Amino acid sequence: MFSRSCIVFIVLVGAFFHLCSAMVNLTLPGQHPFPEDVAQDVHRKVNVSLSRRQMLSYTTNEQSSSCATGNPIDDCWRCDPSWQLNRQRLADCGIGFGQYALGGKGGKYYVVTDSSDHDPVNPTPGTLRYAVIQTEPLWIVFATNMLIHLSEELIFNSYKTLDGRGAHVHITGGGCITLQDITNVIIHNIHIHHCYEAGETNIRSSPTHYGWRTKSDGDGISIFGAHDIWIDHCSLSHCKDGLIDAVMGSTGITISNNHFSHHNEVMLLGHSDDYLPDSGMQVTIAFNHFGKKLIQRMPRCRKGYIHVVNNDFTQWEMYAIGGSGNPTINSQGNRYIAPFDRNAKEVTKRVDTEEESWRGWNWRSEGDEMVNGAYFVASGQGVEVKYEKAYSVEPKSAAYIDQLVMNSGVLTNSGHNLGKWSARDNGGGTDLDANSGVVEDYDEDEDSGSCRTHSYPILSSLLINLSIFLFLHVTATSMLL
Repeated sequence: MFSRSCIVFIVLVGAFFHLCSAMVNLTLPGQHPFPEDVAQDVHRKVNVSLSRRQMLSYTTNEQSSSCATGNPIDDCWRCDPSWQLNRQRLADCGIGFGQYALGGKGGKYYVVTDSSDHDPVNPTPGTLRYAVIQTEPLWIVFATNMLIHLSEELIFNSYKTLDGRGAHVHITGGGCITLQDITNVIIHNIHIHHCYEAGETNIRSSPTHYGWRTKSDGDGISIFGAHDIWIDHCSLSHCKDGLIDAVMGSTGITISNNHFSHHNEVMLLGHSDDYLPDSGMQVTIAFNHFGKKLIQRMPRCRKGYIHVVNNDFTQWEMYAIGGSGNPTINSQGNRYIAPFDRNAKEVTKRVDTEEESWRGWNWRSEGDEMVNGAYFVASGQGVEVKYEKAYSVEPKSAAYIDQLVMNSGVLTNSGHNLGKWSARDNGGGTDLDANSGVVEDYDEDEDSGSCRTHSYPILSSLLINLSIFLFLHVTATSMLL
């Protein structure tokens, strides 16, 4: 018969092992139980869009056939000539692990009318900072072209869409975008660049809370313990740390249709090799263009399941895809163009890990196109490519890359209606309240309200480009001093 102390000891030991088991089999909010099924669904959607495009090419409907690219995200909304009358349809067009991100769907429209960012604790109504901290779902749009130079990191609340369609919106400055311990965010059609370290100050994160923030890393977009996140059609470059970093148990993420350039450590996925919650990290990286002057981390993965599909890698200086900590990397239908440096031809890099350790890691390549001597070192299941072919949808090969990534980055008005913002109430003609920034509805006409954007578009573009030039000049001068 056990004594009371023995029974207590046995109970504590059992609880300890149960806790250890729970940590090993940790399931994060937003984590999909069958990641291979999500990868298969991406292939299915690509196949459907490409087939539809081929079918439309035989029709006489020039508008329909020209808009269809085979990219399932773009074809979902851009083929509608009146898409700007239902901007929130974008939330139904996601693919991959971040496809369930709602953003501000179902919420009010918030029109950013003020590009300033003077006070991170008491933001002015009408500014972007005022919009992103609100508690309710908001679909955030922009009244005109804007250069928003952040004074400190921009901390989002949940259920927000940043919709830059119809305007040229640049976000630069201190810290840039932070998605911490939140859910359901869509960031679409935004230029994000020249982000630097900031912090050591108070910053507001909701209407009822502000707090002290330590020094930020200077990421373009920092995803920290967040889930159901979708970043689409953004152009990112020239940041202090990463262009996009996802850490601390973040999952349910899609990074699609973006253009990356002029940066060293492009994308980090995972906090550390020993941080177990990142084992549940699931990220889809699709239809992106990794462009000029990139060095490494496209991405660099530590744990989790990373699906890299139908991207265009236009050279790198060190490597394209790296990892440590035993992540699963599923590379399908990408084009890898190696640099001319004969010592940098390998696509992959196992970071600070001996071959005896990484030989069992599941890194696989299927349908990838290797150009200029590029090569992918597979391991684990990737060596044998253990797929149930009879029950799977074949990934589209890299032969379709030009078609799928042709519109990567911020969309421009090259023959397509950008849908500039105009706000009127249901009665027609009520001006936008620039103090609140909130409106209920919108249409494609541009004849009323303080958000009128149709006059002098060329002058507007010149002014924003001049602003960017002056900002870069002042930044470079201050660094020399």
